[in-house]
Amino acid sequence: MSSVPPRRPPYDAELLAGLSAIPIPAFTAENLQAARGFFPTNANHLTADGTIGHTQRTFKGPESDLTISIFRPTNSKSPSHSPRPCFYSTHGGGMIVGTRFTNIDEIVVWLKEFDAICVSIEYRLAPEHPDPAPIEDSYAGLLYTHEHAADLGIDPSKIILAGTSAGGGLAAGLSLLARDRHGPKLLGQLLIAPMLDDRDLHYVSRHQLADAVVWNLSNNKYAWTSLLGERAEGNNVSCYAAPGRAEDLSGLSPVYIDVGSAELFRDEDIAYSSRLLEYGVQVELHVWPGAFHWSDAMGPTHPLSKHAMATRIEWLRRLLKTAL
Repeated sequence: MSSVPPRRPPYDAELLAGLSAIPIPAFTAENLQAARGFFPTNANHLTADGTIGHTQRTFKGPESDLTISIFRPTNSKSPSHSPRPCFYSTHGGGMIVGTRFTNIDEIVVWLKEFDAICVSIEYRLAPEHPDPAPIEDSYAGLLYTHEHAADLGIDPSKIILAGTSAGGGLAAGLSLLARDRHGPKLLGQLLIAPMLDDRDLHYVSRHQLADAVVWNLSNNKYAWTSLLGERAEGNNVSCYAAPGRAEDLSGLSPVYIDVGSAELFRDEDIAYSSRLLEYGVQVELHVWPGAFHWSDAMGPTHPLSKHAMATRIEWLRRLLKTAL
């Protein structure tokens, strides 16, 4: 590969302008704790208007107690005994920051659209809790959700994994883990700009967009090293931690992947989509022109963001119809 970085695709100027009003934390060992303070620690921003209810449960995890949050519409149209679809959420943040209240805003829209329930897991974060803690905690939460589906009001045949960024990578890893451990059968996976692979040399976008806004190559390397330690980019990395490394992608539920044309994860997401198709998995892939990491969440009123969010809802609508 040439030492000269390829020319970067342009950002959408209107989306980029919106960044000036939003503080974006950098991620280093020195300021990690301060950066964690950027993320919500309660559900107030999700429940303030009274249309979404929030409860939580604590259960025994692989090494310590874990907590899930359960969100549901307060004006459900379904009978109280009628089980509903579930979005199982793994939050983003490079597996080093974020909480179970992160990345839920868009899911709240889905809850109202489909009269559904969201379960969001508070998994342990690296570097204090390196791999396999995040994926094992997330899997424990998925098992708890499936095993307690009846009392949670969930239809166990309609569990959809949902994650953004590192949460998308965790969701992809969960799908592989559930398959290999003969765990819950999943209806689908909705992966928004998923963080899938610790290796740099495989992907042009890692070099083309090394200085990308919001999530750059430096942040990415720090996050993967925090999770994997000295194993990062080596040969001893599990596909559950880095699903882009998976050799066998057969037998997985339908997948929706979208990513911006101007973000670091673009090429690994495109490659993963292509490999899923090679294994006969139903995939819908969108590469949004000019979009960057989390740009739809930061600029939700922009036409491109609105189109991306509407397209996800349409995919979910078609997916849920297949389960009728």
